[in-house]
Amino acid sequence: MRETASAVPVNTEQLVAELRALGVHEGSTLMVHTSLRSLGWVIGGAQAVLEALRGVVGPHGTLVMPTQSWQLCDPAFLQEAPAEWWPAIRDHLPLYSPATTPSQTMGAVAELFRTTPGAHRSSHPHRSITAVGPRAERITARHRIDSPAGEESPLGALVDLDASVLLLGVTAAKATVLHLAEHRASYPGKRTVPNGVAMLVDGRRTWVTWEELDVHDHDFEEVAEAFAADTGLVRTGRVGEAKAQLLPTRPLVEYAADWFTTHRR
Repeated sequence: MRETASAVPVNTEQLVAELRALGVHEGSTLMVHTSLRSLGWVIGGAQAVLEALRGVVGPHGTLVMPTQSWQLCDPAFLQEAPAEWWPAIRDHLPLYSPATTPSQTMGAVAELFRTTPGAHRSSHPHRSITAVGPRAERITARHRIDSPAGEESPLGALVDLDASVLLLGVTAAKATVLHLAEHRASYPGKRTVPNGVAMLVDGRRTWVTWEELDVHDHDFEEVAEAFAADTGLVRTGRVGEAKAQLLPTRPLVEYAADWFTTHRR
């Protein structure tokens, strides 16, 4: 028998009602980070959670989720395999395909979401963002390979569109949009690191390299707590068995950029 901490099973209608009570409304542009397990025993699992999210934003809303594929990163960047294997890994890594490359470490809901009919997935081979809804194409249209979390990425578009971030059973350490604030901030030790990927260049498989910002999330929870305390703009509640937070992207990123500049050492 599967173990669960839920007193009762969680259903789609309950999730919709609790998301609305949190402040998610029809027509929202919503970047979602979620842990399915944290929600409790959800009847229908990831499919039910996704149906609830789509139901609460409605046909005029746009859902957005990270669908990152870290498995395609340069092995020197990941540091997960012996150095003597790196040439072979670079020679044999699959090419990125928005339609078929699976997301990794993003969770069951995000992995299901990227397969939604009509979904738009950005072109970055490591840190793609997927969106569904009227604003999906605009959000995913630009994604600079050497600046995966910068202004010319879906994160910049989300801020421009005054989107919100929904954290379901995860902390602000998962709030990808805060990496945009890192780009905007100045702090000691800010640096770039090399990365690479196999891709087609003029029809030939080529190993392409670049430098990108070395990003960190060790203080994301701290900056989000400070933002909530100083601005009062964070909505909190329960969705299923999970703690949930709803944050506005534009003031969050503006605040965090200043906070990183002042507090990061």
